[in-house]
Amino acid sequence: MNSASTKEQRGLRRSWASALAILAILALSLAAADTPTTVGTADQQRFLTDVKTLTAPEMEGRGDGAKGLTRAAHVIEQRYKSLGLQPAGKNGFFQPFDVITGRRLRSGNRLEDAPHSEGASVEHRNYKLLEEFIPLSFSGSGSVEAPLVFAGYGITAPESSYDDYQGLDAKGKIVLALRGEPHSLSAKSTEGGHISHEWIISKAINAKNHGAAAIIVVNGKLPNGEEDVLPRFGDAEGPEDAGILCLQVKNSIANLWLQKQGKTLNEIQTEAGGALPSSDSPVSTSTTLILSLTVDIERIHASVKNILAYLPGKTDEYVILGAHYDHLGRGEAHSMAPSQIGQIHPGADDNASGTAGVLELARLFAPLKGQLQRGILFANFAGEELGLLGSAEWVKNPTLPLDKAVAMLNMDMIGRIKDDKVYIGGLGTGTTFQPILDQAESNTPFKYENSPGGYSSSDHTSFATKRIPVLFFFSGLHSDYHKPSDTWDKINAPGAAHLLDLVSNIALRIDTATDRPTYVAVENPNPHMGTPSGGGYGPYFGSIPDFGQIENGVRFSDVKPSSPAAKAGFQAGDVLIQFGDKPIKNLYDFTDALRRSKVGDTVQVTVLRDGKPVTASVTLEQRR
Repeated sequence: MNSASTKEQRGLRRSWASALAILAILALSLAAADTPTTVGTADQQRFLTDVKTLTAPEMEGRGDGAKGLTRAAHVIEQRYKSLGLQPAGKNGFFQPFDVITGRRLRSGNRLEDAPHSEGASVEHRNYKLLEEFIPLSFSGSGSVEAPLVFAGYGITAPESSYDDYQGLDAKGKIVLALRGEPHSLSAKSTEGGHISHEWIISKAINAKNHGAAAIIVVNGKLPNGEEDVLPRFGDAEGPEDAGILCLQVKNSIANLWLQKQGKTLNEIQTEAGGALPSSDSPVSTSTTLILSLTVDIERIHASVKNILAYLPGKTDEYVILGAHYDHLGRGEAHSMAPSQIGQIHPGADDNASGTAGVLELARLFAPLKGQLQRGILFANFAGEELGLLGSAEWVKNPTLPLDKAVAMLNMDMIGRIKDDKVYIGGLGTGTTFQPILDQAESNTPFKYENSPGGYSSSDHTSFATKRIPVLFFFSGLHSDYHKPSDTWDKINAPGAAHLLDLVSNIALRIDTATDRPTYVAVENPNPHMGTPSGGGYGPYFGSIPDFGQIENGVRFSDVKPSSPAAKAGFQAGDVLIQFGDKPIKNLYDFTDALRRSKVGDTVQVTVLRDGKPVTASVTLEQRR
């Protein structure tokens, strides 16, 4: 090849390269021109109409497992169909999954003096269910016949050198314990005069840890002439199965048992409530009465549905806009108005507001099908009120590739904006979030309380555990929270519509940005944002529990970076089964074991990883 032809070919190559570069720039310009930079404005009347629909009497408070929740699911499904969105569930728009929604007493519950018991009444007394005794809802099921022992308040508090079990052999026996706590402990408390040891579930776990076969609690002396009444079955907070039989009896029954030993309940309560017991004078007594009891509880299972609709974009990446649509039904155990349990809890703010917000955003974005850089998944979760179960189910069994999820924006209780104050969480979980929010917030009337952390008590937490950047929008707690008075007429529709405009602006910026946000693990200085905080003291382990229901143990949905658990090599997906000498069956067992430990303790911890046990030493640190 001669030099002239070589120069000519080089010139042609340069010309082609220049032309291709120009075409690429034009293509990018045209693509940018095709990508919308704004969406419509939220309609406050449409939003409020959807809140009204979701809180109508026929929705029955949208309780998990109730017909009203199914009706609400079909309303949401029909809306997505009318907008022309694609089904993104397992069965059309739906992703069904099973939950335990409650418990009921079966016919086999009984409490009686064992035949030939030395302290038994001559007539071999059978005690009356619901009148004289009642099983507690977190009790295990089964039967036991064993001696009764009295263990004061049933508290072991090593930090206060207090132990009702000191010198008492409770192994294999039935423990009788007073509710509440002695004045000597409450006076030392920094928690408003109350200690976590007084919780009934703490007493049950403590009895189990001391080898007891069952625990029976009793009110004892009540202040201000209060009547001695048994709790309603289902009111007691606790796990599905505490791993020990648990009951409560009336004072009159406990008195009957103690009188066989020449004692009265008032006398024993006075002894137990005095000075802190010394090592040589435990306040406990063993009776000669043998009781026979059976607890027979049925766990109620139901199938519920997540609802998922997809707006395709130009790529297979997508942004998630979500909210839970379940509420409390008629109250049950989570009602903040116990005297009104049985009435419909409509849940207008919690979370018909967030659900209506997702529907309104779906209406605004639907005309942009195929035009956005990334798709949008509209997600409505069931099971949130039972422990974030719907979102946990989706991240465990995603209906779209999880690695293509760019960000998750969650709306929970956005309908009661007061004084223009709005809470936004998760700001630190995405590398691009701060500048996006700075731009989006600059033209809004709101006063913002922003938090960097991605963990709190709503569905975005499930996504943060999978290292998906999250943002959480919340208007704050109020006096109608989890009550029948959370009604549609108290919704601030104009404020919610302005907030939806902010959310749509942020979602659009994330969707159309060149770079997707990278997940950042953030320690949570203010995990609840506007809600009461429960942390800040005691030893620190560093795991994030998976709230999905499992049969035995506590699954870690994540482990915080640089935490004691992380330093020991534990990781997301591990199932905790042993903490020191304590077997761990549920989250309450773990909480109790951790609370009984001290900062600086080195604990042998065992988890199951891929079904095989892994044990490591963990040195607990100060919670900060």
